[in-house]
Amino acid sequence: DHYIFRMLYSQGIPLETLGIPPKDGGKTKTDDRQAWQVFADHFHLFRGTPTGLWLREELAQLFGLSEPLNGRNAQDYYDHIDAQLKSAVFRPRQLYDQFNIEVLCTTDAATDTLAHHQAIQDSGWHGRILPTFRPDALINLDTENWQAHLAALCEVSNINVVDYPSFVQALEQRRTFFKEMGAQATDHGAISAYTDLLSPTAADAIFQRALQGKTTGEDTYRFTGHMLLEMARMSVEDGLVMQLHIGSYRNHNQLLFEKFGRDMGADIPVSVEFTRNLRPLLNRFGHNPNFGLILFNLDETTYARELAPLAGHYPAVKLGPPWWFHDSLNGMRRYFDQVMETAGLYNTAGFNDDTRAYPSIPARHDVWRRASADWVAGLVLRHMVTLDEGLEMVQALAYDLVKWAYRL
Repeated sequence: DHYIFRMLYSQGIPLETLGIPPKDGGKTKTDDRQAWQVFADHFHLFRGTPTGLWLREELAQLFGLSEPLNGRNAQDYYDHIDAQLKSAVFRPRQLYDQFNIEVLCTTDAATDTLAHHQAIQDSGWHGRILPTFRPDALINLDTENWQAHLAALCEVSNINVVDYPSFVQALEQRRTFFKEMGAQATDHGAISAYTDLLSPTAADAIFQRALQGKTTGEDTYRFTGHMLLEMARMSVEDGLVMQLHIGSYRNHNQLLFEKFGRDMGADIPVSVEFTRNLRPLLNRFGHNPNFGLILFNLDETTYARELAPLAGHYPAVKLGPPWWFHDSLNGMRRYFDQVMETAGLYNTAGFNDDTRAYPSIPARHDVWRRASADWVAGLVLRHMVTLDEGLEMVQALAYDLVKWAYRL
Protein backbone atom coordinates (compact mmCIF):
# COMPACT_ATOMS: atom_id res chain seq x y z
CA ASP A 1 0.00 0.00 0.00
CA HIS A 2 1.78 3.12 -1.21
CA TYR A 3 -0.02 5.28 1.38
CA ILE A 4 1.73 3.27 4.07
CA PHE A 5 5.05 3.02 2.25
CA ARG A 6 5.37 6.80 1.83
CA MET A 7 4.63 7.59 5.48
CA LEU A 8 7.02 5.00 6.89
CA TYR A 9 9.74 5.90 4.39
CA SER A 10 9.37 9.58 5.31
CA GLN A 11 10.26 8.62 8.88
CA GLY A 12 13.42 6.81 7.82
CA ILE A 13 12.02 3.29 7.98
CA PRO A 14 13.61 1.14 5.23
CA LEU A 15 11.12 -0.51 2.91
CA GLU A 16 13.08 -3.75 3.28
CA THR A 17 11.69 -4.03 6.82
CA LEU A 18 8.22 -4.32 5.29
CA GLY A 19 9.29 -7.33 3.27
CA ILE A 20 9.28 -5.49 -0.06
CA PRO A 21 11.57 -7.36 -2.47
CA PRO A 22 14.08 -5.36 -4.51
CA LYS A 23 13.66 -4.98 -8.25
CA ASP A 24 16.63 -7.23 -9.00
CA GLY A 25 14.81 -10.24 -7.61
CA GLY A 26 16.72 -10.38 -4.34
CA LYS A 27 15.00 -11.57 -1.20
CA THR A 28 14.30 -9.83 2.10
CA LYS A 29 14.60 -11.37 5.53
CA THR A 30 11.36 -9.86 6.81
CA ASP A 31 8.32 -12.16 6.95
CA ASP A 32 4.69 -11.04 7.02
CA ARG A 33 4.45 -11.12 10.80
CA GLN A 34 7.59 -9.01 11.22
CA ALA A 35 6.37 -6.52 8.63
CA TRP A 36 3.09 -6.19 10.50
CA GLN A 37 5.00 -5.54 13.71
CA VAL A 38 6.96 -2.73 12.06
CA PHE A 39 3.71 -1.23 10.80
CA ALA A 40 2.02 -1.49 14.21
CA ASP A 41 5.05 -0.01 15.98
CA HIS A 42 4.61 3.09 13.83
CA PHE A 43 0.84 3.20 13.49
CA HIS A 44 0.79 6.44 15.48
CA LEU A 45 2.28 8.16 12.42
CA PHE A 46 -1.10 7.89 10.70
CA ARG A 47 -3.06 9.85 13.30
CA GLY A 48 -5.14 12.54 11.64
CA THR A 49 -4.61 11.12 8.14
CA PRO A 50 -7.26 9.49 5.94
CA THR A 51 -5.19 6.29 5.93
CA GLY A 52 -5.34 6.18 9.72
CA LEU A 53 -9.08 6.81 9.67
CA TRP A 54 -9.79 4.13 7.07
CA LEU A 55 -7.67 1.55 8.90
CA ARG A 56 -9.21 2.37 12.28
CA GLU A 57 -12.69 1.93 10.83
CA GLU A 58 -11.74 -1.30 9.04
CA LEU A 59 -10.30 -2.81 12.19
CA ALA A 60 -13.27 -1.80 14.33
CA GLN A 61 -16.20 -2.36 11.98
CA LEU A 62 -14.97 -5.36 10.01
CA PHE A 63 -12.71 -7.19 12.44
CA GLY A 64 -14.19 -6.08 15.78
CA LEU A 65 -10.89 -4.59 16.98
CA SER A 66 -11.70 -1.25 18.61
CA GLU A 67 -8.53 -0.73 20.65
CA PRO A 68 -5.98 1.37 18.71
CA LEU A 69 -3.32 -0.71 17.01
CA ASN A 70 0.15 -0.44 18.56
CA GLY A 71 3.34 -2.41 19.01
CA ARG A 72 2.07 -4.14 22.14
CA ASN A 73 -1.09 -5.63 20.65
CA ALA A 74 0.31 -6.13 17.14
CA GLN A 75 0.71 -9.90 17.30
CA ASP A 76 -2.69 -10.44 18.92
CA TYR A 77 -4.20 -8.36 16.14
CA TYR A 78 -2.26 -10.32 13.54
CA ASP A 79 -3.55 -13.65 14.86
CA HIS A 80 -7.13 -12.37 15.08
CA ILE A 81 -7.13 -10.91 11.57
CA ASP A 82 -5.43 -14.01 10.16
CA ALA A 83 -8.11 -16.24 11.68
CA GLN A 84 -10.89 -13.99 10.43
CA LEU A 85 -9.55 -13.91 6.89
CA LYS A 86 -9.50 -17.70 6.84
CA SER A 87 -13.16 -17.94 7.83
CA ALA A 88 -15.99 -18.38 5.34
CA VAL A 89 -17.58 -15.02 6.14
CA PHE A 90 -14.45 -13.26 4.91
CA ARG A 91 -14.48 -14.82 1.49
CA PRO A 92 -14.47 -12.02 -1.12
CA ARG A 93 -17.94 -12.87 -2.40
CA GLN A 94 -19.39 -12.87 1.12
CA LEU A 95 -17.82 -9.46 1.75
CA TYR A 96 -19.23 -8.21 -1.55
CA ASP A 97 -22.73 -8.97 -0.28
CA GLN A 98 -21.98 -7.72 3.24
CA PHE A 99 -20.74 -4.40 1.86
CA ASN A 100 -23.92 -4.11 -0.25
CA ILE A 101 -21.89 -3.59 -3.42
CA GLU A 102 -23.77 -3.39 -6.71
CA VAL A 103 -20.84 -2.94 -9.09
CA LEU A 104 -17.10 -3.38 -8.58
CA CYS A 105 -14.73 -2.39 -11.39
CA THR A 106 -11.14 -3.47 -11.77
CA THR A 107 -8.51 -1.51 -13.70
CA ASP A 108 -6.88 -3.69 -16.33
CA ALA A 109 -4.09 -3.28 -18.84
CA ALA A 110 -5.20 -3.17 -22.46
CA THR A 111 -3.31 -6.43 -22.95
CA ASP A 112 -5.01 -8.29 -20.10
CA THR A 113 -6.76 -11.49 -21.17
CA LEU A 114 -9.45 -10.88 -18.52
CA ALA A 115 -9.34 -14.58 -17.71
CA HIS A 116 -10.36 -13.92 -14.11
CA HIS A 117 -13.38 -11.94 -15.29
CA GLN A 118 -14.33 -14.79 -17.57
CA ALA A 119 -14.03 -17.24 -14.68
CA ILE A 120 -16.33 -15.09 -12.54
CA GLN A 121 -18.89 -14.92 -15.33
CA ASP A 122 -18.67 -18.65 -15.94
CA SER A 123 -19.23 -19.37 -12.24
CA GLY A 124 -22.79 -18.07 -12.37
CA TRP A 125 -22.26 -15.82 -9.35
CA HIS A 126 -24.61 -12.83 -9.14
CA GLY A 127 -21.93 -10.22 -8.39
CA ARG A 128 -21.21 -7.62 -11.04
CA ILE A 129 -17.42 -7.36 -11.47
CA LEU A 130 -16.49 -5.31 -14.53
CA PRO A 131 -13.14 -4.65 -16.22
CA THR A 132 -11.86 -1.16 -17.05
CA PHE A 133 -9.68 -0.54 -20.10
CA ARG A 134 -6.37 1.15 -19.23
CA PRO A 135 -3.93 1.55 -22.16
CA ASP A 136 -1.35 3.79 -20.43
CA ALA A 137 1.50 1.31 -20.89
CA LEU A 138 0.97 1.50 -24.65
CA ILE A 139 0.07 5.11 -25.38
CA ASN A 140 2.72 6.55 -23.04
CA LEU A 141 5.82 5.78 -25.09
CA ASP A 142 8.19 6.31 -22.14
CA THR A 143 6.67 3.38 -20.26
CA GLU A 144 9.26 0.99 -18.92
CA ASN A 145 9.53 -2.04 -21.24
CA TRP A 146 7.23 -0.43 -23.81
CA GLN A 147 8.37 -2.87 -26.50
CA ALA A 148 7.28 -5.81 -24.35
CA HIS A 149 3.86 -4.25 -23.82
CA LEU A 150 3.55 -3.76 -27.57
CA ALA A 151 4.47 -7.40 -28.18
CA ALA A 152 1.75 -8.42 -25.72
CA LEU A 153 -0.74 -6.25 -27.62
CA CYS A 154 0.15 -8.04 -30.85
CA GLU A 155 -0.35 -11.41 -29.19
CA VAL A 156 -3.71 -10.79 -27.53
CA SER A 157 -5.19 -8.88 -30.48
CA ASN A 158 -3.75 -11.24 -33.10
CA ILE A 159 -2.74 -8.14 -35.07
CA ASN A 160 0.81 -7.57 -36.27
CA VAL A 161 1.42 -3.99 -35.14
CA VAL A 162 4.00 -2.52 -37.49
CA ASP A 163 2.81 1.07 -37.84
CA TYR A 164 0.45 3.64 -36.37
CA PRO A 165 -2.70 2.45 -38.22
CA SER A 166 -2.23 -1.15 -37.06
CA PHE A 167 -1.56 0.15 -33.52
CA VAL A 168 -4.91 1.96 -33.50
CA GLN A 169 -6.62 -1.09 -34.98
CA ALA A 170 -5.25 -3.31 -32.20
CA LEU A 171 -6.39 -0.88 -29.50
CA GLU A 172 -9.87 -0.70 -31.02
CA GLN A 173 -10.03 -4.49 -31.08
CA ARG A 174 -9.11 -4.64 -27.39
CA ARG A 175 -11.72 -2.05 -26.50
CA THR A 176 -14.34 -4.15 -28.29
CA PHE A 177 -13.25 -7.19 -26.29
CA PHE A 178 -13.37 -5.28 -22.99
CA LYS A 179 -16.85 -4.02 -23.78
CA GLU A 180 -17.99 -7.55 -24.58
CA MET A 181 -16.69 -8.51 -21.14
CA GLY A 182 -18.85 -5.83 -19.51
CA ALA A 183 -16.55 -2.79 -19.36
CA GLN A 184 -18.26 0.55 -18.84
CA ALA A 185 -15.21 2.80 -18.78
CA THR A 186 -11.63 3.45 -19.76
CA ASP A 187 -8.95 4.98 -17.55
CA HIS A 188 -6.01 7.13 -18.56
CA GLY A 189 -3.24 8.65 -16.48
CA ALA A 190 -0.97 11.46 -17.65
CA ILE A 191 1.17 14.09 -16.02
CA SER A 192 -0.38 16.77 -18.25
CA ALA A 193 -3.86 17.36 -19.67
CA TYR A 194 -2.31 18.29 -23.02
CA THR A 195 -4.28 17.13 -26.07
CA ASP A 196 -3.70 17.86 -29.74
CA LEU A 197 -4.42 16.04 -32.97
CA LEU A 198 -1.44 14.90 -35.01
CA SER A 199 -1.68 14.17 -38.70
CA PRO A 200 -1.58 10.45 -39.56
CA THR A 201 1.88 11.00 -41.06
CA ALA A 202 3.22 12.72 -37.94
CA ALA A 203 1.70 10.10 -35.63
CA ASP A 204 3.25 7.28 -37.66
CA ALA A 205 6.64 9.00 -37.72
CA ILE A 206 6.68 9.11 -33.92
CA PHE A 207 5.45 5.52 -33.74
CA GLN A 208 8.22 4.34 -36.06
CA ARG A 209 10.80 6.04 -33.83
CA ALA A 210 9.23 4.26 -30.85
CA LEU A 211 9.60 0.91 -32.61
CA GLN A 212 13.29 1.72 -33.03
CA GLY A 213 13.67 2.92 -29.43
CA LYS A 214 14.55 6.43 -30.58
CA THR A 215 11.72 8.60 -29.25
CA THR A 216 12.42 11.91 -27.53
CA GLY A 217 10.61 13.48 -24.59
CA GLU A 218 8.82 15.75 -27.05
CA ASP A 219 7.71 12.71 -29.06
CA THR A 220 6.25 11.10 -25.97
CA TYR A 221 4.45 14.28 -24.90
CA ARG A 222 2.90 14.88 -28.33
CA PHE A 223 1.96 11.23 -28.89
CA THR A 224 0.21 10.91 -25.53
CA GLY A 225 -1.72 14.12 -26.19
CA HIS A 226 -2.74 12.82 -29.59
CA MET A 227 -3.75 9.40 -28.28
CA LEU A 228 -5.98 10.95 -25.62
CA LEU A 229 -7.89 12.52 -28.50
CA GLU A 230 -8.02 9.14 -30.20
CA MET A 231 -9.30 7.54 -27.00
CA ALA A 232 -12.03 10.19 -26.85
CA ARG A 233 -12.93 9.48 -30.46
CA MET A 234 -13.19 5.77 -29.68
CA SER A 235 -15.36 6.51 -26.62
CA VAL A 236 -17.78 8.43 -28.82
CA GLU A 237 -18.00 5.36 -31.04
CA ASP A 238 -18.19 2.59 -28.44
CA GLY A 239 -19.81 4.42 -25.51
CA LEU A 240 -17.15 3.64 -22.90
CA VAL A 241 -16.90 6.47 -20.36
CA MET A 242 -13.44 8.05 -20.43
CA GLN A 243 -11.69 8.72 -17.12
CA LEU A 244 -8.69 11.04 -17.10
CA HIS A 245 -6.37 11.15 -14.06
CA ILE A 246 -4.00 14.09 -14.34
CA GLY A 247 -1.16 15.61 -12.37
CA SER A 248 1.03 12.96 -10.75
CA TYR A 249 4.79 13.02 -11.18
CA ARG A 250 5.45 9.30 -10.98
CA ASN A 251 8.48 7.77 -9.27
CA HIS A 252 9.96 11.08 -8.11
CA ASN A 253 12.54 9.27 -5.96
CA GLN A 254 14.93 7.85 -8.56
CA LEU A 255 16.95 5.85 -6.04
CA LEU A 256 13.83 4.16 -4.71
CA PHE A 257 12.54 3.48 -8.23
CA GLU A 258 15.80 1.87 -9.31
CA LYS A 259 15.83 -0.34 -6.24
CA PHE A 260 12.16 -1.32 -5.82
CA GLY A 261 10.30 -0.20 -8.94
CA ARG A 262 7.10 1.80 -9.22
CA ASP A 263 4.23 2.38 -6.77
CA MET A 264 6.41 2.74 -3.70
CA GLY A 265 4.83 5.95 -2.43
CA ALA A 266 7.13 8.33 -4.32
CA ASP A 267 4.52 9.93 -6.60
CA ILE A 268 4.17 13.71 -6.15
CA PRO A 269 1.43 16.08 -7.44
CA VAL A 270 2.37 18.80 -9.93
CA SER A 271 0.61 21.94 -11.14
CA VAL A 272 -1.67 21.39 -14.12
CA GLU A 273 -3.41 23.50 -16.77
CA PHE A 274 -6.73 22.26 -18.18
CA THR A 275 -8.43 25.11 -20.02
CA ARG A 276 -6.05 25.36 -22.96
CA ASN A 277 -4.80 21.77 -22.88
CA LEU A 278 -8.23 20.14 -23.08
CA ARG A 279 -9.63 22.59 -25.64
CA PRO A 280 -8.74 20.47 -28.71
CA LEU A 281 -10.42 17.42 -27.19
CA LEU A 282 -13.49 19.26 -25.91
CA ASN A 283 -13.99 21.23 -29.11
CA ARG A 284 -14.19 17.96 -31.00
CA PHE A 285 -16.14 15.82 -28.57
CA GLY A 286 -17.28 17.82 -25.54
CA HIS A 287 -20.74 18.40 -26.98
CA ASN A 288 -21.28 14.86 -28.29
CA PRO A 289 -24.09 13.05 -26.42
CA ASN A 290 -22.26 9.72 -26.80
CA PHE A 291 -19.18 11.01 -24.98
CA GLY A 292 -18.65 10.99 -21.23
CA LEU A 293 -15.43 12.38 -19.69
CA ILE A 294 -14.73 12.22 -15.96
CA LEU A 295 -11.81 14.37 -14.80
CA PHE A 296 -9.68 13.57 -11.76
CA ASN A 297 -7.07 16.02 -10.61
CA LEU A 298 -4.32 16.51 -8.00
CA ASP A 299 -3.94 20.29 -8.45
CA GLU A 300 -6.62 21.82 -6.24
CA THR A 301 -5.87 25.33 -7.51
CA THR A 302 -7.68 24.40 -10.73
CA TYR A 303 -10.99 23.44 -9.09
CA ALA A 304 -12.71 26.84 -9.12
CA ARG A 305 -10.66 28.46 -11.88
CA GLU A 306 -10.81 25.76 -14.57
CA LEU A 307 -12.50 22.47 -13.77
CA ALA A 308 -15.78 23.75 -12.37
CA PRO A 309 -16.31 26.13 -15.32
CA LEU A 310 -15.43 23.38 -17.82
CA ALA A 311 -17.84 20.91 -16.22
CA GLY A 312 -20.41 23.67 -15.92
CA HIS A 313 -20.33 24.20 -19.67
CA TYR A 314 -19.46 21.08 -21.68
CA PRO A 315 -22.24 18.45 -21.54
CA ALA A 316 -19.74 15.58 -21.75
CA VAL A 317 -17.64 16.64 -18.75
CA LYS A 318 -18.14 15.49 -15.17
CA LEU A 319 -15.80 16.14 -12.26
CA GLY A 320 -14.61 13.09 -10.40
CA PRO A 321 -14.42 13.17 -6.59
CA PRO A 322 -11.29 14.27 -4.72
CA TRP A 323 -8.55 11.86 -5.68
CA TRP A 324 -5.55 10.33 -3.94
CA PHE A 325 -3.89 13.04 -1.82
CA HIS A 326 -7.22 14.85 -1.48
CA ASP A 327 -9.40 11.80 -0.76
CA SER A 328 -9.92 12.99 2.81
CA LEU A 329 -12.47 14.81 4.92
CA ASN A 330 -10.85 18.21 4.43
CA GLY A 331 -10.10 17.46 0.78
CA MET A 332 -13.79 16.78 0.25
CA ARG A 333 -14.76 19.99 2.04
CA ARG A 334 -12.42 21.99 -0.17
CA TYR A 335 -13.87 20.26 -3.22
CA PHE A 336 -17.46 21.12 -2.28
CA ASP A 337 -16.54 24.74 -1.55
CA GLN A 338 -14.60 25.29 -4.76
CA VAL A 339 -16.57 23.23 -7.28
CA MET A 340 -20.28 23.21 -6.55
CA GLU A 341 -21.17 26.89 -6.95
CA THR A 342 -19.99 26.94 -10.56
CA ALA A 343 -20.28 23.34 -11.75
CA GLY A 344 -23.44 22.48 -9.89
CA LEU A 345 -24.01 19.21 -8.09
CA TYR A 346 -25.24 17.34 -11.15
CA ASN A 347 -22.09 17.98 -13.16
CA THR A 348 -20.06 15.95 -10.68
CA ALA A 349 -19.61 12.18 -10.71
CA GLY A 350 -20.44 11.30 -7.13
CA PHE A 351 -17.94 8.99 -5.45
CA ASN A 352 -15.89 5.99 -6.51
CA ASP A 353 -13.49 4.80 -3.85
CA ASP A 354 -10.48 4.05 -6.10
CA THR A 355 -9.08 1.63 -3.53
CA ARG A 356 -6.81 -1.37 -3.87
CA ALA A 357 -7.72 -2.43 -0.33
CA TYR A 358 -10.96 -4.39 -0.55
CA PRO A 359 -11.86 -4.15 3.17
CA SER A 360 -11.55 -0.34 3.05
CA ILE A 361 -14.52 0.13 0.69
CA PRO A 362 -17.15 0.75 3.42
CA ALA A 363 -14.89 3.15 5.33
CA ARG A 364 -14.08 5.22 2.27
CA HIS A 365 -17.70 5.55 1.23
CA ASP A 366 -18.65 6.39 4.81
CA VAL A 367 -16.22 9.33 4.88
CA TRP A 368 -17.61 10.65 1.58
CA ARG A 369 -21.21 10.30 2.72
CA ARG A 370 -20.54 12.03 6.03
CA ALA A 371 -18.68 14.85 4.29
CA SER A 372 -21.52 15.17 1.78
CA ALA A 373 -24.17 15.24 4.50
CA ASP A 374 -22.16 17.84 6.44
CA TRP A 375 -21.92 20.10 3.37
CA VAL A 376 -25.58 19.74 2.42
CA ALA A 377 -26.68 20.29 6.04
CA GLY A 378 -24.87 23.63 5.95
CA LEU A 379 -26.85 24.64 2.88
CA VAL A 380 -30.10 23.66 4.59
CA LEU A 381 -29.24 25.55 7.78
CA ARG A 382 -28.45 28.68 5.77
CA HIS A 383 -31.75 28.27 3.87
CA MET A 384 -29.94 27.96 0.54
CA VAL A 385 -31.88 24.76 -0.17
CA THR A 386 -34.94 23.23 1.47
CA LEU A 387 -34.78 20.12 3.61
CA ASP A 388 -36.47 18.07 0.89
CA GLU A 389 -33.96 19.35 -1.66
CA GLY A 390 -31.13 18.56 0.73
CA LEU A 391 -32.32 14.98 1.14
CA GLU A 392 -32.38 14.56 -2.64
CA MET A 393 -28.87 16.02 -2.87
CA VAL A 394 -27.49 13.61 -0.26
CA GLN A 395 -29.08 10.68 -2.11
CA ALA A 396 -27.49 11.89 -5.34
CA LEU A 397 -24.05 12.31 -3.77
CA ALA A 398 -24.15 8.92 -2.06
CA TYR A 399 -25.55 6.87 -4.91
CA ASP A 400 -27.25 8.39 -7.95
CA LEU A 401 -24.52 10.57 -9.45
CA VAL A 402 -21.94 7.83 -9.82
CA LYS A 403 -24.47 5.54 -11.52
CA TRP A 404 -25.39 8.27 -13.99
CA ALA A 405 -21.78 9.24 -14.67
CA TYR A 406 -20.71 5.67 -15.42
CA ARG A 407 -23.96 4.79 -17.22
CA LEU A 408 -24.64 1.85 -14.93
